[in-house]
Amino acid sequence: MDNNIAIKCEKLTKKYPIYKGSFQRIKGLFLQDYQPEVFEALKEIDLVVKKGEILGIVGLNGSGKSTLSTIVAGISYPTSGECVVRGETSMLAVNAGIDNYLTGRENIYYKGVLLGLEERRIKEIEQDIIEFADIGIYIDQQVRTYSSGMRSRLGFSISVYMDPNILIVDEALSVGDNSFADKSLEKFMEFKEKGKTILFVSHAVTQMNSFCDKVLWLHRGEIVGLTEPDNLIKPYCGFAREINSMTKDEQMNLKPVLKIYQDKYL
Repeated sequence: MDNNIAIKCEKLTKKYPIYKGSFQRIKGLFLQDYQPEVFEALKEIDLVVKKGEILGIVGLNGSGKSTLSTIVAGISYPTSGECVVRGETSMLAVNAGIDNYLTGRENIYYKGVLLGLEERRIKEIEQDIIEFADIGIYIDQQVRTYSSGMRSRLGFSISVYMDPNILIVDEALSVGDNSFADKSLEKFMEFKEKGKTILFVSHAVTQMNSFCDKVLWLHRGEIVGLTEPDNLIKPYCGFAREINSMTKDEQMNLKPVLKIYQDKYL
């Protein structure tokens, strides 16, 4: 694989069995010949992300965004095909690696240990994390008392100071305030200047215009388009508005084509 490539997916496919009740689940565990219905979350995805790129990933709920993210992060594995990742990854989702019954400070150590950091290194970055999260005295309160925004700030701050080669951000900034979002975008650009790679999964597509190099549009596990934000964000938003006014049958039968939506909305 080219040394300039951080992530390469080839014919990446992920399928999940669908069990309608406990009886079918038991049959799936004990009967080798039993074939449950299958949901195909990703369908032969071919994708290359270069080192230092910021890739936005958009799509409706159920499009495969989070499935792709978890495979890149090494949390999940493909059913077929492959995903080759060069470098350490850190996945930032609002609930990822955060224990509700530990304080914010304790979670810094907890998540650091989970990611393989030595205690000495965690102590070195502890104060930087606390200052970036900017949640004041709540750092020594249990996370279960936090608002969703405070939790997001803490999770983001811990993840970025773990200094990964690849940072995966999955909807984690959608609950943050504007000032923290601006600070986070600055951190993203700092990461990019250091040659790190970012996958930004979000419904907040306007943020992607500001800093993403490219945007990937997924729909029902397939790639609709992969191009610069200016050529994809408006067509995607137009598609999202249209599909909301369709019947369920119309939605199920729709297979969006990027060129058609580009002609309509650009």
